[in-house]
Amino acid sequence: MRFRAKIVDLACLNHFSRVVNTIAKLAKACTLRLTAGKLYFILSDKVANGGVGMWCELCQGNFFDEFQMEGVAPEHNEIYLEVVPENLSRALKTAQSAKAVKIKLTNKHCPCLRVAVELPSLSSSSRIVTHDIPVGVIPRRLWNDFREPNVPDFDVSIYLPVLKTMKTVVERMKNLSNSVVIEANLSGEMNLKIETDLVSVTTHFKDLGNPPWASVDECQDSAQDRDLESMAEARIDIRKLQQLLAGQQVNPTKALCNIVSKRIVHFILLHEDVSLQYFIPALA
Repeated sequence: MRFRAKIVDLACLNHFSRVVNTIAKLAKACTLRLTAGKLYFILSDKVANGGVGMWCELCQGNFFDEFQMEGVAPEHNEIYLEVVPENLSRALKTAQSAKAVKIKLTNKHCPCLRVAVELPSLSSSSRIVTHDIPVGVIPRRLWNDFREPNVPDFDVSIYLPVLKTMKTVVERMKNLSNSVVIEANLSGEMNLKIETDLVSVTTHFKDLGNPPWASVDECQDSAQDRDLESMAEARIDIRKLQQLLAGQQVNPTKALCNIVSKRIVHFILLHEDVSLQYFIPALA
């Protein structure tokens, strides 16, 4: 089992750092899955038990100048590692003006991801700062726990408003309530609502547009047959929504959410070479 990679391009390095920073804001610990073509950051807290789920996918060719990996076996050419993303984020913070960053899986005293940052130097010799980040190797028998989640059979799918605007609204609401109702319909309308004994606040968004899932995915019949004005809604933990909106540094070109009434809200943030899915279960 081997893994080594190198980033030289500064724009790629900064973009990778932003993705890792986002993951660090969303998960204290997560699974890093390495394959020949992609990297995945996975959080599979059981949504049924009230935990959030996350699936972030990166094409390695868009970030790394060199990328070599050998999985646990030829027929299972993958590596699954348990990581604390904050540790990786901290290591990459020292690399903002680096000439190159090398990442390697090592096993001296315990399995580690070694992040070697080559910094610019005035002399001919280069300065290298090394971070050893402890990781856990996840055995093959547990891999099935980390498969890509299915897109839930949603009632409504809708594009999100400008995330900065949504973040400002949610941060203000968070001071008033622990939960928020997110509701949307197939006419491009979405509302964020809080209701307490003392106050009731609703923010309306219009003309957001609905993604054309129905034409490509036959399983979304419930959305197809739905009255366009009828709202699907779910009450979710406002802190989990705020965490996503405040933590994301992916700067997506597209952001949307799928609502399964009273069960789950599934957020998808898309950038050219990164996709981030985030699942927040509905509160009872």
